[in-house]
Amino acid sequence: MAQKSDDRPAEAKMDSASLYREEIITDRKVGTIRMLTPVKSDGSTDASRAVIYVGEAQILTNAGALPLSFEIEAQSLDEAVKKFSEMARDAVEKAVRELQELRRQAASSIVVPQGGMGGLGGLPGGGMPPGGKIQIP
Repeated sequence: MAQKSDDRPAEAKMDSASLYREEIITDRKVGTIRMLTPVKSDGSTDASRAVIYVGEAQILTNAGALPLSFEIEAQSLDEAVKKFSEMARDAVEKAVRELQELRRQAASSIVVPQGGMGGLGGLPGGGMPPGGKIQIP
């Protein structure tokens, strides 16, 4: 939640012009499609706005299941179901690229012992901290 300048939480206020009714569609095998139907503040369907389809799936990693969520551009539920596989594949490829980039960044991080560089160049706080603990930034 956003913070006000005087450290009080900002009021969480819903936008009555951007309401959606959510329905969950699944085949109980591959994934889920969330169908977000726009509604007016009285609960009636708002035909002036388009229905939004959001696909959900997961991939298994060494660390466990990684949830994926992706928007499916479609004009109907039937079209969203047909596009699900393609959009899920794109989401998996994007997630794999992001994981590889995070792994690359972690591998190239410089490890600096707590307390500085052990007196090199006259830096204060030389030496390793008690216990020999190395912290990764």
